[in-house]
Amino acid sequence: MLLSEIKPVSSVRSLKVALVGNPNSGKSTLFNVLTGLNQKTANFPGVTVEKRTGRCNVKNTEGKVESFEIIDLPGSYSLYPKTPDEQISFSVLCDPQDDAKPDIVIVIAEGTNLKRNLFLCSQIIDLRIPVILAVNMMDIVNYKGIRIDFDNLSQELGIRIFPMIARTGVGVQELKQALTETVPLPDHEFLDVRQFAPTVVDQIKAIAPITSNYGAYQLANNIEFVSWFKNRQEKKQKIINVISDSGFDPVQQQAYETLERYKVISGIMSRHVRMEPVQKRPEWSKRLDNVLTHRVWGYIIFLVVLFMIFQAIFSWAQYPMDFIDDSFALFGSWLSSVLPSGILNDLLVNGILAGLAGIVIFIPQITLLFAFIVILEDTGYMARVSFIMDKLMTRYGLNGRSLIPLISGVACAVPSIMGTRTIQSWKQRIITIMVIPLMSCSARLPVYTLIISIIIPSSPISGFINPQGLALMSLYLLGFVAAIAAATFLKYIVKEKGRDFFVMELPLYRVPRWPDAGIAVIDKVKVFLFDAGKIIIAISIILWFLASQGYGDKFKSLNRQIEQATALQTNPVTLSALEAQRLEYSFAGQIGHLIEPAIAPLGFDWKIGIALITSFAAREVFVGTMSTIYSAGNESKTKMTVRDKMMAEINPTTGKPRYNAATGWSLMLFYAFALQCMSTIAVVKRETGGWKWPMIQLGYMSALAYMASFIAYHLLS
Repeated sequence: MLLSEIKPVSSVRSLKVALVGNPNSGKSTLFNVLTGLNQKTANFPGVTVEKRTGRCNVKNTEGKVESFEIIDLPGSYSLYPKTPDEQISFSVLCDPQDDAKPDIVIVIAEGTNLKRNLFLCSQIIDLRIPVILAVNMMDIVNYKGIRIDFDNLSQELGIRIFPMIARTGVGVQELKQALTETVPLPDHEFLDVRQFAPTVVDQIKAIAPITSNYGAYQLANNIEFVSWFKNRQEKKQKIINVISDSGFDPVQQQAYETLERYKVISGIMSRHVRMEPVQKRPEWSKRLDNVLTHRVWGYIIFLVVLFMIFQAIFSWAQYPMDFIDDSFALFGSWLSSVLPSGILNDLLVNGILAGLAGIVIFIPQITLLFAFIVILEDTGYMARVSFIMDKLMTRYGLNGRSLIPLISGVACAVPSIMGTRTIQSWKQRIITIMVIPLMSCSARLPVYTLIISIIIPSSPISGFINPQGLALMSLYLLGFVAAIAAATFLKYIVKEKGRDFFVMELPLYRVPRWPDAGIAVIDKVKVFLFDAGKIIIAISIILWFLASQGYGDKFKSLNRQIEQATALQTNPVTLSALEAQRLEYSFAGQIGHLIEPAIAPLGFDWKIGIALITSFAAREVFVGTMSTIYSAGNESKTKMTVRDKMMAEINPTTGKPRYNAATGWSLMLFYAFALQCMSTIAVVKRETGGWKWPMIQLGYMSALAYMASFIAYHLLS
């Protein structure tokens, strides 16, 4: 069934409902309200654009439950795609072959920018799709003295309109009930585009299975984005010939249509929207802005906020982390005692369980980090940070729009790199993509936390300052400074292909919508836990095998000695020494020794070398790898946590602890700068259209990591 042929729908099960709207219109908030936790995230087929879908169950007037699949489409300003995100929205709405084409479209419009939002809404109306318009943020609309005549506006547009405040749920129930009723097609066209190119429209409708005039007009303008022609090249060529023979100019046609649409929209706005005397902005809001956006105090306050966040991450997470750590150690000890000795026991306890413990323990810190980021965004403070940073970042080849992807990089580089699509300047976008991985992402947090807990005491400074929190903050600031320095260098290397200007309206301060914040945090933690967990378990099993098996007479001899020592209940210190030797002669040990000469100048041994290699799958795998390596075949240390095992490690050359300040800082700096993430490399390749930029990125970050680690190790040794 083609989009243009969709008939009015009534009470049926499993209808697809697409949420469409301009960026920052509240679309994602409405999606969360409709779906709650009943949602999932994936990518649209063939592209690295996030696709969020969820289920919404609503009781109709007969008391029956109807189920709707809600699709949250990327934010778009129009159906003329200028970015990959907008191409997705165009394809879903205009491509007859797209699997995600909806039965109903809900257009979410920001009430304070209704004129701009009606442009997209009017285009969708002309596609002859069942449409509902949700005018969001009515609290701000009323606050600004904007009065909208919804009844007459609904009649003029020919669709149902629902005013709402998605953040608080006002108007949402009425919208949900409307989905269970018949959602008719718009009763008339908003703009007759056939008058602009009647021959082209008529001939395209005769060639392609499209019934709406605007569907044919859009096909003429954007034929390269329509996958329906993939197996119909002959028809595609016919349409191209029609376009060419008629002298149809897409650029000119788009400009003309835009002008005509805004003429109609301006008339509608004058008839149905009026302004009343505007309430003065609260004095406290002005005063707060004067401080938070001050050219000096703004930066100081931002640093203080970061200081408080990282202090809290270490202080508040300590107790739940200790509980998780002790629980895994006790469970491992119990499991080891109830299972018969042998390969299965060793695999479960020292392979899978040890690797899993290395990631689960950091959930409290990851949760806190994500929670703070969400709160800063929802309150409107992050927009102020972008504003004050714009002037500073412009000097280094970036702009204020680059800050959001950079700050988001603290969570994960992959969606942050995809978020650079809002940067129109090709040069600034490339530079931003190239430096985002220098921001310390959540995958680095387990590495930082583990090493910091080993080399830095937790005793408070002056009674309340946590030195471990200070160390963590310094690593995050170092990543930002490195990103700025790299951007400064790259602005002289990357050739200019355009320029982007940063314009933004500071949002009102508001209390976060806690259910939305909770959903966002839970969703991010789930991605971190399950995506990383799959990799860690797989790598842990492989590492367990490599670390517990080996070849040669020496390995076999050590195996026999350990079996005899265990049977005779030999001194644990002697047994531990034998197990360490066996690990060194295992397959993993042999691999580690091959790369040890290259990393020895950084203070790393062969065990760290193995972790560096496995970390290319995901940085957080480092902790699971170390846990597995130190646990594999090591019965005497079953009750010890990975931190305890690493603290007990002795450097055979010096006779002192392996993990001292020099080795610890060298290791953390290596992880701060190295691009050890295959997912990041893949998404950079996809976003830049080739291997050139990801290979440059991998090269310069690897060189920077090695150099920084080398200097740190030799200065602190």
